[in-house]
Amino acid sequence: MYISERKFTDWQLTGFGNAPVLLFETLESTHSLMKAMASAGEIAPGTLIVADTQTAGRGRHERTWDSPAGKNLYFNILIPLEGISLSSAPQITQVAALTFAEVFKSLQDDSNSQGRGNGDIGKVSVKWPNDVLCGKHKFCGILTELVYIKSAESSSASIPAISMGVGINVNSDPADYAHLGRAVTTLKNICGQNINREKLLQMLVANLERAIGQFRAFGISPWVAAWRKMDQFIGTQGTIVVNNRCTDQNRDSGAGVQKKTGRIIDMNDDGSLLFKCDDGSVETVYSADLEI
Repeated sequence: MYISERKFTDWQLTGFGNAPVLLFETLESTHSLMKAMASAGEIAPGTLIVADTQTAGRGRHERTWDSPAGKNLYFNILIPLEGISLSSAPQITQVAALTFAEVFKSLQDDSNSQGRGNGDIGKVSVKWPNDVLCGKHKFCGILTELVYIKSAESSSASIPAISMGVGINVNSDPADYAHLGRAVTTLKNICGQNINREKLLQMLVANLERAIGQFRAFGISPWVAAWRKMDQFIGTQGTIVVNNRCTDQNRDSGAGVQKKTGRIIDMNDDGSLLFKCDDGSVETVYSADLEI
């Protein structure tokens, strides 16, 4: 995993079920391209799109995702929903976050055993709903959207799928993100050494494909149990931010923003958050940002 990587355009990758891979040295957004290609029927379920840099990378709620070239991973995978109900589809994001976090934790543990890891930054963990952090520093973002793949057999038929966009700060430096004004780190900083992005992406895609298969068979329950073991924020104070239009610029003042402080009680069996507000009320939260 720590060997030198080869040229980006020579990477050997596959999507789910050996589906095609599209490599782009420069792309506006892997997420935007996948959505457009799915709508036009130009892409098969399981396809993987990877960019070496993005000029308009984005995260949740249209927030900016900085995408320097030659350092990190920016990719989208089109996840088929065969055998998964539309009501359960949002839980795929949490399955992915935990799956990726387990890979990153293994890298951190390996680096620590070599005496190379950063002992001051904390442990890799997950934070509801789908963030992967080290300590309180984010380094992996996941954005999912339900899309419909135009059928080749009928112009009026379409197949539902999840377009999952992932951005991972791999070999960049924390200083690269100082302008964002929030806690950000990178895998290089966590592990104390550069990581082969091709090998890492191969492992992430393979593990995610297995995880989706298990989710299809057993539902979210096993993942909730594993999440509780890795989530270091259950039982601590936090703030729920409800504002589906909030961006980096209007996070605290955007139209319709709601912020509630309180204590994180637990993650429910369906993947929602159980949160006790400071006024004593207990809420089940299905969609929001959680600040810690």
